[in-house]
Amino acid sequence: MIPRRYGRIVIVASIAGLRGNAPGTMKTIAYNTSKGALVNFTRALASEWGPHGITVNALAPGFFPSKMTRGVIAQFGADTLASGSPLQRLGGDEDLKGAALLFASDAGRHITGQILAVDGGVTAV
Repeated sequence: MIPRRYGRIVIVASIAGLRGNAPGTMKTIAYNTSKGALVNFTRALASEWGPHGITVNALAPGFFPSKMTRGVIAQFGADTLASGSPLQRLGGDEDLKGAALLFASDAGRHITGQILAVDGGVTAV
């Protein structure tokens, strides 16, 4: 990318990297720490590689049903997790595509160093 002076990097972080957990809820300090590292990695790499024409952004999904979240959803319940979201639902199969396309295409050519929460509004409240 550097020799071509063009590139798009899209990192997948998590809203867990943007905040901690409320007392009495999940105990995911290692996960939150690793995702927080990706958030700052995104910003630092965007700063360093921007002069080469490379954008670096991150998606920060909220709860999406997956193999990894199966246990959390089973423990707390999908309805309970969804109730904490202004949109009142978990993420679905189509919900990350538009944001990824924005960051990966020339539509996002002036966006770099950003972390976009795709979480139904969880981090807004």
